[in-house]
Amino acid sequence: MIRPHPLKGPDKLKLGVFSANADGGLAITDVPDRWTAKWDDVLTAAQIADRKGLDFFLPIARWAGFGGKNRVREWSFETFTWAAALAASTERIGLFMTVHVPMIHPIYAAKALATVDHVSHGRAGLNIVCGWNPKEFGMFGVPPVEKGYDQAAEWIDVIERAYGSDAPFDYAGHYYNLKQVVSRPASLQAPRPVTMNAAFGDPGRNFAAAHCDYLFTTFTEIADAGRHVQDIRGRADKVGRNVGCYTVCHVVCRDSQAEAEDYYERYAVREADTAAVDAHMAGKKEFSQSHDTDAYERYRKRFAGGAGSYPLIGTPERIVEEMVEIADQGYEGIALSFVNYLHELPYFCDRVLPLLQRAGLRA
Repeated sequence: MIRPHPLKGPDKLKLGVFSANADGGLAITDVPDRWTAKWDDVLTAAQIADRKGLDFFLPIARWAGFGGKNRVREWSFETFTWAAALAASTERIGLFMTVHVPMIHPIYAAKALATVDHVSHGRAGLNIVCGWNPKEFGMFGVPPVEKGYDQAAEWIDVIERAYGSDAPFDYAGHYYNLKQVVSRPASLQAPRPVTMNAAFGDPGRNFAAAHCDYLFTTFTEIADAGRHVQDIRGRADKVGRNVGCYTVCHVVCRDSQAEAEDYYERYAVREADTAAVDAHMAGKKEFSQSHDTDAYERYRKRFAGGAGSYPLIGTPERIVEEMVEIADQGYEGIALSFVNYLHELPYFCDRVLPLLQRAGLRA
């Protein structure tokens, strides 16, 4: 008997750590204390999050970086082996793998995912993405898939059937033609580990509605954020499913509002890695449907600060106020990034989590 996955636990607003497997995290900056994603630091950050009661640790999948002075996100850990290592060194936190469907065969993914689920005693999770960066497709020698989420639907179907079948089976699809498929052990979670998808456009959201437990999405203003929740709920209702909605935020939490805003201005404006910001924004705008179209023009600072996600900048009290507002819009969880996870996570957890508990959002 395994425990329920942490994303299915009692906290009304789930909180997790995002992108700690990659150089810089989500910040594209040149400040001396920028995250370098050395393994020992990643492990310590995960153990801090685990001890402090956060719900999940979520990596990005990155193969090529965005250049600039620091070759941003070129250094990143592969997420299956990363999650397996963390699973053996933590006790309760959910551990996700992020997978580019066109680059990873579903039979390999099924075996690797089940391995992490067993090592973690049922804490594994899968973030299914289709990729958008042409450089990464070129590295693997595969062309970008025009209908990537159609391929993803077959991909996850293969995995679920592999876990659920007692005997080898053949699979005849448009993208996969497989013979005598078998994958043992199956995952501890049934019919497969918790799944999520980060999507803004129609194909990704329709895929999430049909195949995932949670959708991650961005928004530009909290007051307008609820429309994304209603959108995914409507899509899920049409196929008889319930899909939770999460978002991503980058955080600067300090004793005073002025201190937090000054540091945000420093790392995301004055000492931003400008060339890498330009490359990241240009690529996202051309190839990815991950943000409102006006976000690229209005919020350059947010792309340097946290890949275009919403900023939570200020005192613990101010950040909790905005988190309450986000929860009121219908969001069930937030993935958080920091300039330096090791330095900033303890303060955030010690100061923010008790306030969220008083607000009724954390058990």
